[in-house]
Amino acid sequence: MTAVTHLLRLDVNGSTVDVAAPAHWTLLEVLRYRLALTGSKQGCDKGDCGACTVLFDGKARLACITLAADAVGHRVTTIEGLVTPAGLDVLQRTFDEAGALQCGFCQPGMIVAARACLDRKPDATRAEIKEALASNLCRCTGYTKIFEAVEQAVRAGKAAHVGGPASLLPSGDATPAPASGAAR
Repeated sequence: MTAVTHLLRLDVNGSTVDVAAPAHWTLLEVLRYRLALTGSKQGCDKGDCGACTVLFDGKARLACITLAADAVGHRVTTIEGLVTPAGLDVLQRTFDEAGALQCGFCQPGMIVAARACLDRKPDATRAEIKEALASNLCRCTGYTKIFEAVEQAVRAGKAAHVGGPASLLPSGDATPAPASGAAR
């Protein structure tokens, strides 16, 4: 038996896309299996690890416990969408420079959660950074280098995200929406 699919118009990484998905699919499933945006990781599937964190209207949100249909009418930005025409987000660079992560599985969720924190408070303190990343788990590190990477971005004075998300949607089951109509 085939599941009934619904057509969803989503704003992902600055592009409006039409995507068909079963009603019970999460935003994470649509991102990974329909849009081929695999940066958001599928870890716990119950909202415990933070590996699937995306920006949802600029705020950190766990994609594994958000129904895809709930994203209609909202801006979703994945780790892929943090890249701008000018290059990597400052947090992507500082995580690399600080050697903040080991295996990298939690890295996209950590960086996206840190981006939400710094968009809200570009001069965040260590305590505020710790609070913002408290829902993101890493099994490899002691978190010190992760916090240092975010602090390095704050010190660089470039913590505010410059520019909008790049349109990074690989070809696949998703169809870009026409330029007229409901597109933003």
